[in-house]
Amino acid sequence: MQPEAHLSFVDRFRRMRESRFGAFVPVLLALAVIWIYFGITEPAFLSSRNFYFLFMQSAVVGTLAVGITVVLILGDIDLSVAANSGVCAALLAVLIASAGFPGPVACLVAMVVGVILGTSQGLLVAYVGIPSFVVTLAGLLGFQGLMLKILGIQGAINVRDPFIRGITTISLPSLWGWALAAGCVLAFATVTLRRQSQRRARRLELDSNSALFGQIIFFAVLVIAAVATLNSYRGVPILVVLLVGLTALLGWVTTSTPFGRSLFAVGGNAESARRVGMNVRHIRVAAFGIVGFMAAVGGIVGASRYASVSFNAFAGGPLLLEAIGAAVIGGTSLFGGRGSVWNAILGALVIGSLGNGLDLSGASAADKLMVSGAILLIAVAIDAVSRSGTTQSR
Repeated sequence: MQPEAHLSFVDRFRRMRESRFGAFVPVLLALAVIWIYFGITEPAFLSSRNFYFLFMQSAVVGTLAVGITVVLILGDIDLSVAANSGVCAALLAVLIASAGFPGPVACLVAMVVGVILGTSQGLLVAYVGIPSFVVTLAGLLGFQGLMLKILGIQGAINVRDPFIRGITTISLPSLWGWALAAGCVLAFATVTLRRQSQRRARRLELDSNSALFGQIIFFAVLVIAAVATLNSYRGVPILVVLLVGLTALLGWVTTSTPFGRSLFAVGGNAESARRVGMNVRHIRVAAFGIVGFMAAVGGIVGASRYASVSFNAFAGGPLLLEAIGAAVIGGTSLFGGRGSVWNAILGALVIGSLGNGLDLSGASAADKLMVSGAILLIAVAIDAVSRSGTTQSR
């Protein structure tokens, strides 16, 4: 290992990215720069009302980005996730509007269908050997057609079910919001201190006490600021609680379970993972099933937010590119072996903040697309540079 003083900028950046918390730094800095810039140029941007709707606006993209991250860690990709989400949302709308299904039952059916669609693609990738790009591109086209078939000649169905609408319209009372914030901080502190204790027991490298408590304090400040901002308008939305809960679950699965460790191992080197006894095929199928589940959740959230399901909202717009962009901006490598579902949420906030700030400033659709493309290109370039530094160091 080279002495710190003699490291190049690329090597320093690579080491920072590979640290346990360093992966959060680039996306947090990007988010801070965007918020500071638009906060200065557009004072309404930093209002509690705008932040409330920013979180809601980013929810669908964030949900899909969390799912896509699981497949990207493997070194695969899912181009059909937005279309899959649209099929599940269309099915949900038909079950409620035409078949009279209760909202909760329709949600369960939609989630089961999402898992089936995702798993079927995973089977083709894992057992037939078709590249994921080809399989999911075919899925993209096929699911778009299926969505149009389900929606019928009108191309849109209104969703007025109180349960579905409540997902994005109900907020927690202020007291519950603060209780949730306290619970989140306590859980983070417990996990962080427990991890430090486990590393000490195994005689691994430890974080300094200042770094350890700095992480806890920084997280607490972020959570308290978020809850205070949301409480000053309508309160913490149920949707935010749902998304954070699902992300926490997948975060635990991908970092603290044998399956999660297998994901990273396969993404780093599939052949080596196979030789040490990992069932690479089963891992791939399960990963695509998880993406299908998150696509269905995104469809339900979208149906609730828009109070309707239309082709353009899911399959005809930039939803797919924004979801993939959010995962990449969050630091997930397109080459596999590195990624974080939490960073995908932050990446979705980056994209949502850009769009929101440009809307407030009166930017045209062309300007928004060019700025988003530039941000995505920078994120991929950073990933390529840091990966190149890793390869050279070996």
